[in-house]
Amino acid sequence: MVKRARQAIISSLIFLVSTPLMALEEPKYTVIESAAPFELRQYAPMIIAEVTVEGDMSEAGSKGFRLIAGYIFGKNQVKANASNDAKSNEKIAMTVPVTMEPASEKIAMTAPVTMENQAGPNQWRMFFVMPSQYTLATLPTPLSPEVKLKEIPAHRKAVISFTGFNSQEKTQEKTAELKAWMKSKNLTPLGEPQLARYNPPWSIPFLRRNEVMLDY
Repeated sequence: MVKRARQAIISSLIFLVSTPLMALEEPKYTVIESAAPFELRQYAPMIIAEVTVEGDMSEAGSKGFRLIAGYIFGKNQVKANASNDAKSNEKIAMTVPVTMEPASEKIAMTAPVTMENQAGPNQWRMFFVMPSQYTLATLPTPLSPEVKLKEIPAHRKAVISFTGFNSQEKTQEKTAELKAWMKSKNLTPLGEPQLARYNPPWSIPFLRRNEVMLDY
């Protein structure tokens, strides 16, 4: 318990010192339809930095955050180009949301930074979207072999927004509401639900922005 609390504090402090008091960049999208708290969105192509981590949701979230935060805060190698040799590291601006996504139907949705359960009951995928100024050719190379860069093509998502805590029960409830709304629109969910979190863990609950997302 003490170890988990320490990990949560460390992750929170990393987020605090790295996040300026200004709006952070979000993935680019257009709203196709809005009926609060639901939206249909068309997302532009994006590049993500992702890791696969093991443990329960809390443990995996802390480990995954630290790995990707390490990459964007300088554990990387700038690529060589015509004007400079590959030599130094580069700090990459923080973006939101942090997302988690279970990738197996055997595992109930619990939460994201983005996280997804993949190969087993205690494996999760977590990712950050990279700032739009970068391409795969210009992003620094991760020094950690656990951090992978991937390009995601344009895609559509159905979304439900909510405030407060994103507990397992709350997330399952919102996922059920989103699926019911999609069914009323004759939309078929693709893949597993994602939980996107836009605020650091010390934020006042009623001011927190959370979203459950489903591709369709």
